[in-house]
Parts: sequence; structure tokens; C-alpha cells
Amino acid sequence: MEAYLILIIPMLLISMFVQWKFRNKFAKYAEIQLSSGISGKEVAEKMLRDNGVYDVSVISVEGQLTDHYNPADKTVNLSTDVYHGRSIAAAAVAAHECGHAVQHATAYRWLQLRSTMVPVVSISSNLLQWVLIIGVLLIGFTGNPVVLAIGVLGLALITIFSFITLPVEFDASNRALNWLKNNYGIMQTQQENAHAKDALWWAAMTYVVAALGALANLLYYAAMLFGRNRD
Repeated sequence: MEAYLILIIPMLLISMFVQWKFRNKFAKYAEIQLSSGISGKEVAEKMLRDNGVYDVSVISVEGQLTDHYNPADKTVNLSTDVYHGRSIAAAAVAAHECGHAVQHATAYRWLQLRSTMVPVVSISSNLLQWVLIIGVLLIGFTGNPVVLAIGVLGLALITIFSFITLPVEFDASNRALNWLKNNYGIMQTQQENAHAKDALWWAAMTYVVAALGALANLLYYAAMLFGRNRD
């Protein structure tokens, strides 16, 4: 338990800080209106056209920070505030999600690999908590490591998925920022571009801490499994 606390508590604190920082940045830049007055929807549609992507729709979805690209039906889904918003945050998020659409259109290999893993990871995530609980109980009372070993394999898969997500997210942000920088009609000042870069950097950090948290969790249960086996 002490080892678990040493691994997990710092990661939880870091994660909470990064999430707070990201939300704070997003709220701040959502209040700063673009000089161009262009909406998130218009930003997304223009970025798609400029990159030769014509088979992707831009739609509005309910919720806050629910923005995502769906490769299954080729839609850029923007939360209401981003879809209608005319702020730096709205433009940055809309461009980032379109970065994923461009990745899909250009067969970006990391996105392809991530998409291939999604169904398996989804199933693993839903069952993993129970597998780990049962595995810990079994290895504690009977010494049987099989169920915990299955849980560790599931955690390893999720950890790999989390790290594969990193280049996908960073690349989408880089595509977005490069496009915004070269489109004076969207962001008309260097300060606007700097704010967009800051917002997307903190968004990317949420994925970094999630990957590190998954790794810490994997190391803890792996140590429990292999430590027990040595005993």
C-alpha cells in the first residue's frame, strides 16, 4: 500500500493541477474574442477545405469540452461554446479537432494504430477494475496469480494506448497551430497565436499526465504480481 501511495498520490496531484490549469486557460481564452470575429464552426470548415478534406462534416454537440473527431462517421464534433464561439479558445480547439480529420485523410500512422486499438481498449477498460480486484484477492488468499496477470496485461494495453495517444494529440495541435499561423484571416496578431499555442499545450499536458498515471498504475500491479511470484 505504501508503494501504491508513493506512485499514485503524486500523479493524482499533478493530474489535478494540470486539469485545473487547462480549464483555467480555456476559460481565460474563451473570454478573449478573435479580432477576425470568426466562429469555431467557420474555422473548422475553412481548415478542412484548405487541407483538401471535403467529406468531413462539422457538427455541434452538447456538453463542455466534449470536442472530438469521429473517424467512423467522419464528423468534427464541436461543443456548443466552441461551435458558436468566436474566441481564441474556440478557434484553437476547432483547428485541433480538424487536425485529427487531416490525420485521418492522410493516413497518419499513429492515428491508424490508435483507432485499431480502440475497440479492445474499450472492452478492457470496462472489465479491468473487477479483474484487478478479483486478482488481488485471489493472489492474497490462494496465491493464484493468473487473474492478476490478466489484469496486468490489460493495464499494459491501456498504458501502451495512452502513450500512442501522445503523438496523435501533439501532431494534431502542431497541424492546427501551423495552419492558424499561416492564416492571417483567422488570427490576426502574434498574441492571438501565442494564446492558442498556450491553450493547446495545456490540453496536451492532460494526455501526458494520463499516460504517466497509467504507467504508474501498471508498475504498481506488476510489482505486486512479480513480487508475489518470487515469494
